[in-house]
Amino acid sequence: MTDLAKNDIDIIFDSTYDGMIAINSDGIVTLFNKAAERITGLKAEDMIGNPAVDVIPNTRLHLVLAEGVSEIGQEQNLGNTVIITNRVPIRDANGHVRGAVAIFRDITEIKDLASTVSNLWNVRSLLEAVIESTADAISVADERGINIIVNPAYTRITGMPPEAVIGKHAAVDIAEGESMHMKVLKTGKPVKNVRMKVGPAKKDVIVNVAPIYVEGMIRGSVGVIHDISEIMTLNEELAHARKIIRQLKARYTWNDIIGKSPAITLAKEQARRAAETPATVLLRGESGTGKELFAHAIHNASSRKKGQFVRINCAALAQELLESELFGYEEGAFTGAMKGGRTGLFEEAGRGTIFLDEIGEISHSLQKKLLRVLQEREIIRVGSTMPVPIDVRVIAATNANLEQKVKDGSFREDLYYRLNVIPIMIPPLREITDDIPFLVEHLIFRLNQSYGREVLSMSASALGSLMQYHWPGNVRELESVLARAMINMKPHDKMIETEHLPRLECERVSDALPSADQKTARTLDQAVADAEKAAIIWALKDAAGNRQKAAVTLNTALRNLYYKIKKYNIKS
Repeated sequence: MTDLAKNDIDIIFDSTYDGMIAINSDGIVTLFNKAAERITGLKAEDMIGNPAVDVIPNTRLHLVLAEGVSEIGQEQNLGNTVIITNRVPIRDANGHVRGAVAIFRDITEIKDLASTVSNLWNVRSLLEAVIESTADAISVADERGINIIVNPAYTRITGMPPEAVIGKHAAVDIAEGESMHMKVLKTGKPVKNVRMKVGPAKKDVIVNVAPIYVEGMIRGSVGVIHDISEIMTLNEELAHARKIIRQLKARYTWNDIIGKSPAITLAKEQARRAAETPATVLLRGESGTGKELFAHAIHNASSRKKGQFVRINCAALAQELLESELFGYEEGAFTGAMKGGRTGLFEEAGRGTIFLDEIGEISHSLQKKLLRVLQEREIIRVGSTMPVPIDVRVIAATNANLEQKVKDGSFREDLYYRLNVIPIMIPPLREITDDIPFLVEHLIFRLNQSYGREVLSMSASALGSLMQYHWPGNVRELESVLARAMINMKPHDKMIETEHLPRLECERVSDALPSADQKTARTLDQAVADAEKAAIIWALKDAAGNRQKAAVTLNTALRNLYYKIKKYNIKS
């Protein structure tokens, strides 16, 4: 080989990207090219002419030389560098091993890239799982506005399968409105809370779309679609329910208030006189005595009978919600306030009557605002400072001892006097037991209509049992007892017998009255409290401890029942 030829070969060896190391039959390094220097960090001048085992870390060329066996595709670590190497023996024409050569390549970057790719695939799999499982519809479009990804929620909401969307223009799913994907791709800015209709069924949705930037360039957009059709349906149902509540008609008249006893006759006479005036009426009495019947009858007998009769239970709503219901609110008055605001019950009851049941349960702040209504005949909506004049008749009702509440500071004295213009006391059933036969006859007639029965009367013995009972739940409890008695009867029975009556477990009238040797008489407040406690205990027992059912039986708000249970320390 000429020197020129040798130089040409050296140039070729040094020009290759792969490292090359060769040893002769004595294990002496004879070749160490530029790529080998770059990959190993060693110098050729320090390698050539020296035994490979002395100057090259981890070399196996001497083993290949000794054994004459090739090692192909072997991975090897050189410090922080990873190489893939092929080591082969060099044989002469006779097949004798005359040396060995290693050809190797740095694969550190390749391994890092492979690891990165593997991680990317794992991330992609995770993202795909998230996109597939989310309840919100997701669609992704490329920079041309062509759909490339949709998830199952998208199909469920729009009614369009992936094959009808993927590869199609982003506007393919829009029934009403413009494509937000195209808008975002054009402007480069996200859009939020855009109302539109999508799919064949024209589902009502809210769309949020954001651009996808890669290295500063828009490469697509991602949209999240929220189905609001169910929410809109619920809102419509709620609005309908509120409309019914706000436009409640007064159904009862004087004929629906049954009884001939002096106490009930006096109450009816007072109510008739009150109906002829615009004055505020305060109906007092225990729960279940029929205060709402009196409110209906007063409205129907007044000059306002053609106006609205609006009833609201002041203990059934949170005080913040009660305020907005009574007075209305302006747009933006609080989180969730309807656009345009809403008219309150006082305004909607204009030229009519508003019945505030359980007035004793309202908060101090609300008492102050109600006092303004009664004094100034105007309201101020929540979130506003402008007074709105009203023309409404107020009837309030309570089973609470307002005088005691005034005394302990939980009820404003000035509001008490404003409400107590025409007080009417509705007697409890235990004080008008002579009216029980008339009430039984009336309630049987009503229950026959409700249950499809033809019950004609009640036996004398059964009626006698009712006459002796204490009736802590008053007329409401009597109606409940008769209803259960009718359920216990056979379909063709015409008369309620004692055996049909449920067990009456509370104290009887004779037990409620103080005995001759009782040294401490009970006050009226104590008697009322005892009766109320007994009614709650009975209702809870009858409902097997279910407080919600007990509240329905007692016709009181669940919140009020919890308060009474705590007040009387009732274990249930």
